[in-house]
Amino acid sequence: MESVLCDELLQEIFQRLPPSSSYSVSLVCKRWLYLYRSSRTSLSLRLIPHHNLFPSLSSFLSQHPSLSSLSLLSSSDPSPSPSTTSHLLSLFSSSCFSHRLLSLRFLAGPVCLSSLSSLSNSCSHLTSLFVTLPRPIILRWVLSFPCLKDLSIVLCSDDDDSRDGVWESDEDSDSDSNLGLESLCLVGIRGDDWGIGWLWRSCKKLRRLQLRSCQGIGGSYSCFVHCLQGLQEVELRTCRSVVDMILLKLSENCLSLNSLLVYDGGSREGLLHFFTHCRSNLRKLDLRLPLDLNNSHLFAVAANFGGLVTLRLQSCCLVTGEGLKALAMAVGNGLEELALINCDVVEREIGLLATLGQHLRALRKLDLSHSEMLLDKELISVLVSCLHLIELRLRGCKRLTGAAMVSMLRSCKRLETVDIVHCFGIESKAVEMFMKNSPRLRRIEVEQNKLSDAAKMWASNKFIEVVV
Repeated sequence: MESVLCDELLQEIFQRLPPSSSYSVSLVCKRWLYLYRSSRTSLSLRLIPHHNLFPSLSSFLSQHPSLSSLSLLSSSDPSPSPSTTSHLLSLFSSSCFSHRLLSLRFLAGPVCLSSLSSLSNSCSHLTSLFVTLPRPIILRWVLSFPCLKDLSIVLCSDDDDSRDGVWESDEDSDSDSNLGLESLCLVGIRGDDWGIGWLWRSCKKLRRLQLRSCQGIGGSYSCFVHCLQGLQEVELRTCRSVVDMILLKLSENCLSLNSLLVYDGGSREGLLHFFTHCRSNLRKLDLRLPLDLNNSHLFAVAANFGGLVTLRLQSCCLVTGEGLKALAMAVGNGLEELALINCDVVEREIGLLATLGQHLRALRKLDLSHSEMLLDKELISVLVSCLHLIELRLRGCKRLTGAAMVSMLRSCKRLETVDIVHCFGIESKAVEMFMKNSPRLRRIEVEQNKLSDAAKMWASNKFIEVVV
């Protein structure tokens, strides 16, 4: 067989193998190892500093001429020195795959402007870039990457960051550009940071915006509104000090928003104003607001976003069944995904799930994870109405038993993905029975000790992916 398979055919086979098979392939023989490495298009490395790091890394990279996606993380603490990160980037710039590279995640330490300039000369076709930058914030180097569509920037969080240098001013508009960026992620903007106004003004094609752990937006809101017109997806994680103003500007300037995620931050008044006045047709809403979200917000969502397809609520302690029922009646059969994760209303109000199920008969995905007091009869009452489910997540529902698995088999014959990790009442026999009889199951997440030999056999015979 070794002599029959030519190099090209082996490489084609290797490209179709799952990542879990890579280690086994590399152990067969030197030929297979060489062909596997030369055919790889994606690689993720974790940097472990040692005296022979650069020669060994250079030799290793030279064996991967087909790479188009590369990710480098640092396992050292503190982060590598600026000279080390510059040397690493120069290795990538001079590698045999540099002209092919389309995606680079460089998380081995802050990157200086000169290194970015060198990178742009050798990797001019980059479409996705993820880097860490020191302060002061200078972003005009983005112009050196004409093909860039996806940009993620983490700003240094070290307390001893130098604040000396030339700052880019929001008012300096003499060289505004029309960048091709479609996705932008910024992490760690401080309240006194400045220098991102030029970027806001230049992102006229932006479709996705993510802000994480931000206390400001790095410029004025008059610059910020320039990027809002075509936005479709917005994620705001731990950005309490700027959430209200961003939502206000979105409601005033954006008509294309279809997905909104807000985690850990916001005011009740700001959220209510957005849900009441937003003119976009929201399709996906994902909220983790333990003390900021209540029924008044759900009533506003029900009145203004009848086309909602996905609703995800996490740890929303102030929401009651009244608000959820009103929302369920408003979206009718349009809602396809519902998540009530660690929301105690699921356990607190008996019969709520049954009512929701009667209104949401088109549900395809249901997530009730970490509802620790959820009982079998409550779950069964919603499953009998949700006949189209393809995904069910019950992680951490400690009081469920094998009766819940029997109900899944009877009512949800289209299930493809199930998560029952930390469901302590569900025993191995129930898992085995479910894997044997579920007609469309393709993935199950469950503890290793609940997998009997028979269950493993059914997983193998029916091509079920088991995640433990």
